[in-house]
Amino acid sequence: MTSDRDHHFMGLALAQAQAAAAAGEVPVGAVVVDPETDAILAQAGNAPISTSDPTGHAEIRAMRAAASELDNYRLTKLELFVTLEPCVMCAGAISHARIGRVIYGATDPKGGGVDHGPQVFKQPTCHWRPQVTGGVRAEEASDLLKTFFRARRQA
Repeated sequence: MTSDRDHHFMGLALAQAQAAAAAGEVPVGAVVVDPETDAILAQAGNAPISTSDPTGHAEIRAMRAAASELDNYRLTKLELFVTLEPCVMCAGAISHARIGRVIYGATDPKGGGVDHGPQVFKQPTCHWRPQVTGGVRAEEASDLLKTFFRARRQA
């Protein structure tokens, strides 16, 4: 069961995903929140195409912005809301940043790295394991992705 708070912050991540889609990027959005104050430290959408950066995933961009805001690469105790289950690259970055909790929307059976695929946080070599909550506003996040890719296939 998800809280109203999780629902709210996932809504902000969904808005970032919609903005990414409008820019021609895969619609994934992320928000970094301080759970002690509910302060939003960073928000970002996917932008690997527009930035010519293969690491330009929403999670990476949001964590970079939060780290810059805090002047600290460790994001211990912070929460990362993301509309799609993080991939392996992003899961690795989440572990290195020491994110306290990851809340994601849609599952990604094909490319996910948290609850699917290599399940990065369950590996014995993983140095930091955040708490994970999946499925928050999953249908909305999934519908956004399906609509985006359907339009791309028809174009």
